Amino acid sequence: MNTIKIALDWTPNVNHIGLFVANELGFYGHENFQVEILNPIEDNYNLTPGKKLELDLCDFSIAPFETVISLNNKANVVDAIAVFAILQEDLSSIITLKSSKLDSPKLLDGKIYASYKARYEDHIVQEMVKNDGGKGDIQVIYPDKLGIWNTVLAGKADATWIFDNWEGIEATSKNIELNRFSLADFGIPYGYSPVIFAKRSKVTSQKNDYLSFIQATKKGYLYAKNNIKEAVNILNMYLTDEDKKNIDIEKSLIATAPFFGDENTCGSMNPEKLQSFFKWLSDNQLESSIILQQMLFTNELCNRSN
Repeated sequence: MNTIKIALDWTPNVNHIGLFVANELGFYGHENFQVEILNPIEDNYNLTPGKKLELDLCDFSIAPFETVISLNNKANVVDAIAVFAILQEDLSSIITLKSSKLDSPKLLDGKIYASYKARYEDHIVQEMVKNDGGKGDIQVIYPDKLGIWNTVLAGKADATWIFDNWEGIEATSKNIELNRFSLADFGIPYGYSPVIFAKRSKVTSQKNDYLSFIQATKKGYLYAKNNIKEAVNILNMYLTDEDKKNIDIEKSLIATAPFFGDENTCGSMNPEKLQSFFKWLSDNQLESSIILQQMLFTNELCNRSN
């Protein structure tokens, strides 16, 4: 059996559920390969998913689409290409605690934002603040990635970026009220997050294996969408004790499942949506306009059947 390795962007959570379902139910084995899922907790996120792909420590990685853009446009170019969008819509928000009374992005001027240190993240948040009438004068800190959400809960930061379908569910279960600011509401046309991506050269040279992997993964996400309780039981096997204690996993999956898409849309990316995001990055001088011509994604693997 061939082994395919995929690096997660975070500790196991609902966004990864299709991978674990496909693995546990033998969808990968049926295609005659095994999958090794790399958990960032193993090295405390010392290497990002993008770096792991760059160093050939994995075949696929998971991260926001911005990572794919960044890899293709840094000094040491990596020929990364997105092949599968896990969510069809953006389920993330910039958040503050309701108790902070920071109920508008413009109020983040002079406040502390806990950043994941992603290439465009700080600029995106600054632009959101400006678009709301502020100066974009935020104080940025860079805590350990896996503890960023807790910095807001502990009062060490005023705002951060979360997934509404994960940390947002945790907040609800703990009766923690949040102010949520979506990028779209403040004039920022965001792309897809998270996406599965690979090296373009390997998508070509190992096309059959990579196609089989994505098709089995798609099957895993669609199964999770249609079999909530069974999928939750599988994901529970991989969660941290903290997440099991703090998050209603079934509620999280129910909130997420509609955004996995259907047989026709699961994994696919809308070119117009991405071009709008690329243009925004270019117009705001966060990237060169060359990104408008680059081949940064393909729907070929998720739209083809074996």
